[in-house]
Amino acid sequence: MENSFIAELQWRGMLHDITPETANHLNEGPTAGYIGFDPTADSLHIGSLVQILILMHFQRAGHQPIALIGGATGMIGDPSGKSDERNLLDAPTLEKNIAGIKAQLERFIDFSETAEQPAQLVNNFDWMKDYSLIDFSRDIGKHLTVNYMMAKDSVKKRLSAEAKVGMSFTEFTYQLLQGYDFLHLYRHYNCTLQMGGSDQWGNITTGTELIRRKDAGKAYAVTCPLITKADGSKFGKTEGGNIWLDKARTSPYKFYQYWLNASDEDAANYIKIFTFLSQDEIEHLIDQHQAEPHKRMLQKRLAQEVTLLVHSEEDLANAERASQILFGKSTAEDLKQLDAATFLDVFEGVPQAQLSITDLDDGLDIIAALAGEERLLKSNGEARRALKENAIAVNRTKVDASKKITTSDLINNRYVLLQRGKKSFFILEFV
Repeated sequence: MENSFIAELQWRGMLHDITPETANHLNEGPTAGYIGFDPTADSLHIGSLVQILILMHFQRAGHQPIALIGGATGMIGDPSGKSDERNLLDAPTLEKNIAGIKAQLERFIDFSETAEQPAQLVNNFDWMKDYSLIDFSRDIGKHLTVNYMMAKDSVKKRLSAEAKVGMSFTEFTYQLLQGYDFLHLYRHYNCTLQMGGSDQWGNITTGTELIRRKDAGKAYAVTCPLITKADGSKFGKTEGGNIWLDKARTSPYKFYQYWLNASDEDAANYIKIFTFLSQDEIEHLIDQHQAEPHKRMLQKRLAQEVTLLVHSEEDLANAERASQILFGKSTAEDLKQLDAATFLDVFEGVPQAQLSITDLDDGLDIIAALAGEERLLKSNGEARRALKENAIAVNRTKVDASKKITTSDLINNRYVLLQRGKKSFFILEFV
């Protein structure tokens, strides 16, 4: 286990800050380390996936990962990396969010008792809920000076003249609460390491300092860089918002497309961070990609690996099938294999019209399907000309004027895709 965890993070570009002697400490034998997850939603997003992968690497290196869900600190909000104060969550929302995050973490980290180092899932609300303000102030607050707390970058930025928003006492105490989490885990779980994003360095080192002052103990810290995109835009965001790990929020198709659309520079970084491919495999892939960049082999492999990690083989196959449809390499049968959500994702923004399912009882004439107000074509005459020119397809299959649309043409028992030429689409929805 010689430096395996730290070395792994280092070559993957996942190591930012590390306290002295951390690597030596990890070489002494298995230990426990934790990462905190704020329950701000009932799903994590791909920014959180970096932290999940760090816990996975930690467990693979023979150590015990602890995932801490901030049921208590989630009620306050972490100021690190934020320009203004976050909305506070009520108890029912927190409970729902915690349940969702717990279910997701169990997909990635081995919590089973049969694991060599079974992961632990903890909620800091369990040890904070009965801790009175008086006791906390006496037991914890007196060990860290205001000067020490003010020196943290996250505090300095919020109190700077440029910030203009200031900082509430609630947020100011956050680092004390997170520091106490580390102390609690150190005492009760023999946890000697806290990990997180580089914006967490101040909060994490508050914990190592508290452990030193309260228990004369030695604790360690590791942070990873915050992921950025080469073009300066925010990682994990699209025009539609966050890329979530929950398929109900971000479909596997859209998830797959996010990675597939990465730039060459970003893909070369992401494939190290977000996959478990070996260094040799990745270097070979990068060489292949550079020789034939038009094939986008790097992006395709990246999208495959991450979609498979987060979702399933079936979801990946569906996403790949849907991606082929965009490039015209598909048949009516391919379309019919898509679930409704993926079909609508692929053709997002395509105009639609709603018709009655009874219109298909005797077959719907193709001209009636094509022409009219708010349809693919404006008039019967235009529809006839397009059909004569062999320019019309139903579900990607070219048709002539004799075509009648029936229930056998329905995608997911509901949709029919009309097409003129290569780029003009229209969806008929039968209800």
